[in-house]
Amino acid sequence: MTRSPVRRLTSRPPPAVKETWPFLFRLCSGEGNMAEVESPLLPDSAVNVTLNDTEAAAAGTARFVATPEGSAVAYGSLVVMALLPIFFGALRSVTCAKSKNSSDMPETITSRDAARFPIIASCTLFGLYLFFKIFSQEYINLLLSLYFFVLGILALSHTLSPAMNKVIPANLPNKQYQLLFTQGTGETKEEIVNYEFDTKDLVCLVFSSVVGVWYLLKKHWIANNLFGLAFALNGVELLHLNNVSTGCILLGGLFIYDVFWVFGTNVMVTVAKSFEAPIKLVFPQDILEKGLAANNFAMLGLGDIVIPGIFIALLLRFDVSLKKNSRTYFYTSFLAYIFGLGLTIYVMHTFKHAQPALLYLVPACIGFPVLVALVKGELTEMFRYEEKAALCDKEPLDEATDDLKENKKEQ
Repeated sequence: MTRSPVRRLTSRPPPAVKETWPFLFRLCSGEGNMAEVESPLLPDSAVNVTLNDTEAAAAGTARFVATPEGSAVAYGSLVVMALLPIFFGALRSVTCAKSKNSSDMPETITSRDAARFPIIASCTLFGLYLFFKIFSQEYINLLLSLYFFVLGILALSHTLSPAMNKVIPANLPNKQYQLLFTQGTGETKEEIVNYEFDTKDLVCLVFSSVVGVWYLLKKHWIANNLFGLAFALNGVELLHLNNVSTGCILLGGLFIYDVFWVFGTNVMVTVAKSFEAPIKLVFPQDILEKGLAANNFAMLGLGDIVIPGIFIALLLRFDVSLKKNSRTYFYTSFLAYIFGLGLTIYVMHTFKHAQPALLYLVPACIGFPVLVALVKGELTEMFRYEEKAALCDKEPLDEATDDLKENKKEQ
């Protein structure tokens, strides 16, 4: 009987789901199906076109205009929500990079992958555009909702699992379970799925399932954001760049991609209006007037979080590899992200036009750390840094060193 590796259910998304991360990454990088994700922060006018134009046209009502206070609350909340998955995802990526378990290893993006991403992303985006033009939008969104329902539950469970281990008291019973699917009989029996999980994992799954049903039935913006934050955090944690050069290629390519599809065509906006999925963070600009029932949203695509986020996480792992008990490059790039996102919002409101956020985020997130490295004389070291050599092989190297020391003592 052929056995498959036994895996923890919420240690990370299962392999079948894990393989969908590159596809989801394309969607959330602006590469995929969203105009939001497309990377621009949509201005008030564009947001209302996306969400409320049909109703406004039918009713003959004036378009909603956000108050300065409502806009400040909405965009401030979006900035805070964008920073959370980057910060915590980067921290968790350090642990993920050191994992020796093949089932827990991150997805590594090479320079070849990075160079192909804008091309694949463009094909994905244009393909979705044609799908929405040819087929019924209702049925496409139904299929996508079911897909993101399953993926969102797994992503949210994985996100909540570490916190759940700290919240639930250790003295409470924690039973172990196993989920096993096999194919065939006798000597030809083969294990397809073999997962081990415990009571804490089940609590995470139950809570995530409730959020999933809530999103599926109501499409409420809070449920959307819970899934969106989980996707972003998992993306930053599990998608790793192998070196800084690869990061520059990826961000540079998507920089051009973003500007072209936002300013050069209407494809991104069309897909954004048609696509319904938790691949964006939203916050209502009329929450002060309507509370949780508010429905005029400002948006930020997950691509504007995940793409710079995986580069910032790489710089944190570079900081760790320097063994200087300092996080200079991580904090520099993190502050650069805040600066770039703030600049996007400022330009957007000044010119009253949707802005591709990567237009401002990419130069900031690459330029600031490179400038710091140049001043500190570590630019060459930064671009020579290879993650696998520095982190993944660090523990085996330490073990080998200890063995040599013990052999010398015996001699």
